[in-house]
Amino acid sequence: MSAVREFFANPIILSSLTSWLISQLMKGIIALMRHRAKSLRDILETLFWRTGGMPSSHAAVVTSMTAAVAFYEGLGSNLFAVSLFVAMVVMRDAMGVRRASGLQGRALNYLGKLAAEKLGADFSPVKEIQGHAPLEVVVGGLLGVFISAAFAWL
Repeated sequence: MSAVREFFANPIILSSLTSWLISQLMKGIIALMRHRAKSLRDILETLFWRTGGMPSSHAAVVTSMTAAVAFYEGLGSNLFAVSLFVAMVVMRDAMGVRRASGLQGRALNYLGKLAAEKLGADFSPVKEIQGHAPLEVVVGGLLGVFISAAFAWL
């Protein structure tokens, strides 16, 4: 049982989980203010599972982890070096590859809708929002750093 207690007492884990939770809640609230949810399932999915949107929970988690490692292990530690490069890859992927696939999804849905209308066929749209705009990643990253700083200094 002490291993579980140690896991949840780890400030790096706590700040990362807190960053994820706060960014997901912020993203969900923003999304719910913009679009009306149709059911409780839609609300819960928006709050805890939705990808894309403001702020980036990917960026919040990895920057929180990296900043917490810097605060507790130091900038010269091997763990900081690894977490820094993991954070860079994750944030680049959130803005690049995942965003591009979301834009492709939008184009596929447009073409699929046109084809379905012309041919009278059924069409099931693919998910469009998958990645992040640069501003969403910056805001998520700042949120992660601020939350890590709060854990380290408060």
